[in-house]
Amino acid sequence: MEIYPAIDLKDGKAVRLTQGDYNKMDVYSNDPVSVALHFKSCNATNLHLVDLDGAKDGNTKNFDSIKNIIESSGLFTQVGGGIRNLDRIEQYLNCGVSRAILGSVAVENFNVVEDAVKKFGDKIAVGVDAKEGKVAIHGWKVVTDTDSIEFCMKLQDSGVKTIIYTDISKDGTLQGTNLNIYEKLALIKGLNVIASGGITFYEEIDKLKSFNIYGAILGKALYTGRLDLAEVIERNKR
Repeated sequence: MEIYPAIDLKDGKAVRLTQGDYNKMDVYSNDPVSVALHFKSCNATNLHLVDLDGAKDGNTKNFDSIKNIIESSGLFTQVGGGIRNLDRIEQYLNCGVSRAILGSVAVENFNVVEDAVKKFGDKIAVGVDAKEGKVAIHGWKVVTDTDSIEFCMKLQDSGVKTIIYTDISKDGTLQGTNLNIYEKLALIKGLNVIASGGITFYEEIDKLKSFNIYGAILGKALYTGRLDLAEVIERNKR
């Protein structure tokens, strides 16, 4: 299973939100490059970056920070937040991003997903954020009527290889993740599922691995010391 330590960027700083609430934000570092290098020193090979400014306003305020993180760390880096068209995808891939993550646009304009997959193949992932089993968009503020599992199956049918599935109710709470949903998602053949949101305990990572989940994103649990990244990576090799 692939491990993705996460850096959320807001105004060039490494932060964490609780349940996606911008009013519940903790700033962990003014130097996200140093955070990425710390992750690398723990034997991380991957990185999950989220541009919170981009997600909220559609801008590229953190573009230079993202570029610096990639150039400095050399890690396989997937980036999400405000990526809503092919030009933005190309801009990120050209600066060294390994995988671009589409979010709300995948729900509102599915043609963008299909066009992106045709042009960029497995360099495209889709973030599926869910609240009580329904897909949420626009920074988790709007909950649609779309069933999240059915949407993941639709994405797989369209050629998407990788999805990042987040249970909003669990994200940033340090109370554990939604193992039940990942056990179900793991049954979708041909889809690489990356678990995100609330992973807090070593046993959860073991469980996700036993489901054959493709990857796990670790956020607040790393920043608060609940999980040690080097230990997670070593344990994941067993």
